Amino acid sequence: MDILYFAWVRERIGLPKERVETSAATVRELVAELSAREDRYAVAFSDLSALRVALDQDLSDFDAPLDGVREVAFFPPMTGG
Repeated sequence: MDILYFAWVRERIGLPKERVETSAATVRELVAELSAREDRYAVAFSDLSALRVALDQDLSDFDAPLDGVREVAFFPPMTGG
């Protein structure tokens, strides 16, 4: 599965994207797996209320199932201007 990071999430993790193998059933479980890897992931995912997630380019939530998902994107809430 491809994981994409945008804005400050990318800055904290230090990668724009990566490919991961996961046994996670939901986005929340994927976040837990990533957070356990290294401190930089734990910091980036420390406050899920400050993050949004999209599955295969559709806005979703952290309890969404990952079955069949090819791409997960994490980003801060979008603001207008």
